[in-house]
Amino acid sequence: MRRTAGLGLTCAAGFWALGTFGPASAAGREQATEFRFERPELAPNTTVAGRFVYQGYGCRGQNLSPALNWSNPPEGTRSFVVTVFDRDARGGAGWWHWVVYKLPATTRGLREGAGSKPAKLLPAGAREGKTDFGESAYGGPCPPAGDPPHHDLFTIYALASDHIELSGTGFRPDQGVLARSSFTVRHGRGAR
Repeated sequence: MRRTAGLGLTCAAGFWALGTFGPASAAGREQATEFRFERPELAPNTTVAGRFVYQGYGCRGQNLSPALNWSNPPEGTRSFVVTVFDRDARGGAGWWHWVVYKLPATTRGLREGAGSKPAKLLPAGAREGKTDFGESAYGGPCPPAGDPPHHDLFTIYALASDHIELSGTGFRPDQGVLARSSFTVRHGRGAR
């Protein structure tokens, strides 16, 4: 069985798995590498700290974008896209909190506050797409008071192209995705 860089299916002893694989080693042995997306200050499935929460709509956070790091992108990566999407908002229709695209292939992280207004600490060439807050900047979690905690999905996409243009709100990958990696955090505001 040969593994190639990118997202793909592989079969081993009758077991099918979807995963991200690295190139085979020069010695002919298979060496899998995992495209990793990490968040130093956001533990999986925990509540978001106040400094990352939106400032407005009744929420009283500092609206700082969190620090994010990634490693082991697949061969052929030309750029990255980072998104934050609340899949529970608006009755399941969702809410885009952040879209960063045209991140150079050499980038391996974003520092805290990189997407927050007015700091704009993104790497050279990177752009922010429009969110459901109506802005091209990070907008932290702020679900309606009384809703159960919402789940915000942070995703990084490794793309085979650096020629990406977005129109409208959010990011919907249609082609050129070599790999993706995600994690989820929660946030709720309690009773009204």
